[in-house]
Amino acid sequence: MTRTGTAADRWRELQDTRGIPPEILATAPESPWRHDPKHFAAPADPPDTPSRDAALALLGEEGPRRGPLTVLDVGCGGGTASLAVADHAELLVGVDHNPGMLEVFAADCTTRGVAFRTVLGEWPAVHDQAGIADAVLCHHVGYNTVEFPPFLIALTVAARRGVVMELTAQHPMAWLDPLWVRFHGLHREPPATADDAVAVLQEMGIQPTVVRWERPARLPEDPEWVARRLCLPLDRVGEVAEALAEIPPRPRVTVTLSW
Repeated sequence: MTRTGTAADRWRELQDTRGIPPEILATAPESPWRHDPKHFAAPADPPDTPSRDAALALLGEEGPRRGPLTVLDVGCGGGTASLAVADHAELLVGVDHNPGMLEVFAADCTTRGVAFRTVLGEWPAVHDQAGIADAVLCHHVGYNTVEFPPFLIALTVAARRGVVMELTAQHPMAWLDPLWVRFHGLHREPPATADDAVAVLQEMGIQPTVVRWERPARLPEDPEWVARRLCLPLDRVGEVAEALAEIPPRPRVTVTLSW
């Protein structure tokens, strides 16, 4: 595929190619995008990461304050990003399109005694409901977005002090590309990367601070989850497990963008 035009155009083209072809999706026994919210609960002891450090730096900045310090967590899931800095804010606002994720977020905030508010819906459509916050956090949501500039503009406008976005170095499902070939004969186009995201920001006149880092190795992928992601029936989970065993361990390179 030849990519021309603006960085935003390239992002759109790259993201469009990650869609599942309709003929494959039609054979899926259940949605390949289903996630169990309970798997997204925030850790009780948040790890120190460049993303958390960047958020704490925003919340620790000196300057005039109007009301309590607030953190807006866009695509919050269970609240991993915002609950990691909850001790430094008076209010967390979680935005997610999945009501189950918001239930997990709300339950965890309640258990920890953290003041919170939830907003159900897609970003940036619900940005007015979410309001303005001192720090806006957005972890592992960027690759879900095709029209990137409006998404980024809404994040920026919502932030009094700054935005922290966390992404994997390339589209998080790109590692499955060999399995799409194996099980469907589908050869995927190259994925979008964090560098592509930076290019879109720069095109918008935003020069983000970029920090690359690596997460600890994760447990082996669940073959049943991978089979569902590949639109395969459960009776092929054994084949998927065999295929996963042949994939070498991969580094979990993560990128923190802040502006």
